[in-house]
Amino acid sequence: MGLLSWLIRLAVFLVMMGFALSNTDTATLRFFGIPQFEWRAPLVLFLLIFFAAGALLGALATVPIVFRQRRELNRLRRMQQTSSTESLARPAGLVRTADSPKP
Repeated sequence: MGLLSWLIRLAVFLVMMGFALSNTDTATLRFFGIPQFEWRAPLVLFLLIFFAAGALLGALATVPIVFRQRRELNRLRRMQQTSSTESLARPAGLVRTADSPKP
């Protein structure tokens, strides 16, 4: 299974490398048509930069969710820990269940 995974990775890499090598023509990036804000570079460089920027923004968008889930997990762990220590502190004879008769 590991060999198959590496063969698929190699195939994807070769396809991407072929794409990069076939798009080496110079492209011009203009910012609102202002001549001072014009950048000329190979098309593959623009694609790489915008792909990396999109991946970075996507990763940064998940940061608040991860921190919120970590806080919730820590809160739940503390609740579980305090409830388990409370159950150990109670004497066994005083614990009531739903089936036990009321005095």
